[in-house]
Amino acid sequence: MAHAWRIVAGLVVGLVLGILCSRTGFAYLDATVAIAEPVGGLWLDALKMTIIPLVIALLITGIARTADSARGGGLALRSVALFIGLLWLSTAIAAILVPALLNLWPMPEAAAAALRGALGQPHAAVTAAPGLAEFLRSVVPTNPVAAAASNALLPLILFTALFALAVTRLPAAQREPLIAFFGAIADAMLVMIGWVLWLAPLGVLALAFVVGVHAGTAAIGALVHYIIIVSAAGLAAWLLAYPVARLGGGVSIGRFIRAVAPAQAVALSTQSSLASLPTMLRGSEALGVQHGVANVSLPIAVAIFRVTSPAMNLAVALYVAHWFGIALTPGTIAVGAAVAAITTLGSVSLPGQASFLTSITPIAAAMGVPIEPLALLVAVEMIPDLVRTVGNVTMDVAATTVLQRIEDRAADADG
Repeated sequence: MAHAWRIVAGLVVGLVLGILCSRTGFAYLDATVAIAEPVGGLWLDALKMTIIPLVIALLITGIARTADSARGGGLALRSVALFIGLLWLSTAIAAILVPALLNLWPMPEAAAAALRGALGQPHAAVTAAPGLAEFLRSVVPTNPVAAAASNALLPLILFTALFALAVTRLPAAQREPLIAFFGAIADAMLVMIGWVLWLAPLGVLALAFVVGVHAGTAAIGALVHYIIIVSAAGLAAWLLAYPVARLGGGVSIGRFIRAVAPAQAVALSTQSSLASLPTMLRGSEALGVQHGVANVSLPIAVAIFRVTSPAMNLAVALYVAHWFGIALTPGTIAVGAAVAAITTLGSVSLPGQASFLTSITPIAAAMGVPIEPLALLVAVEMIPDLVRTVGNVTMDVAATTVLQRIEDRAADADG
């Protein structure tokens, strides 16, 4: 949390300095901007260099982890099936909700143009959508290495997902060393990202200074607008937990609110689903979930199930497209939604700043959306990340009530 506040401080200081220097006619403004631009650019490049290996490694280990969970018996298999279904449902809701919100309450065009100019892209990067045949041909990579080298993340993700599924079919003696190898790569990449994020206050300050100079106070309003829109997608996934508990788990709304409140408080203070696990177990017990159900389903949920992640990650990509005036077809949005739902299986249980770029870059790349704005948006991720964590914890507990009801019905049928 302390480092997250330092990143936010870098954003605020950079914006304020940029605005003040621009408005007061600072004599060395051009020279300062000439220094700040490459500093921010180098920091962004340092983050980008870890994305390809980390996405590949996390997707392979995530799919392998999901497959291992599904092998753990009938309850584990039903848990995984329910979690995947809810992930796709929350993503579909965001794919409809976010464009609707942006149509009702768009970013002011003047602010959007100023921010595009501040990031070196004064004009909207609108490109024609490929035809269906061309798109389908582009999805299957003839050369996965070339796809990685050219940042063609959608075909690379398809190849990686198929490779991971093939790995799960290997005998344990072959499968486990491969998974350990990619797990070690993921861990090493996360260490590198930790080093880069240590420099995040400086990198964000440099980027924010340039934005403040070119966009002025419009940048502040745009960032607030962004936080509200993206948080709304997470809030929708969060609120979905209540009808899931009521209709799927047969638990009254009032009882569910009281039982899940302690876990929500821990999630809010720690930004960690893992740290909330003990209070989630107690909350599930208060809702009548048996230990045998909660002790299987909740650890799996913490490992692979983050219901707000695909919804909010897709929302970020949709917002950047709106910011840059990129007209997205329903097919393009559907592709982004699919990538968001698939890649969330490989997400890591870390605060949002650590996983922000690696989670959203594949979605943005698949949709043809620029990723440069992500380096600035990561500075305000702390606020949406609170929505992410509390929403995830709430849905985890709701899902256990559904699984308990399924187990009860199966027991009644057997009896």
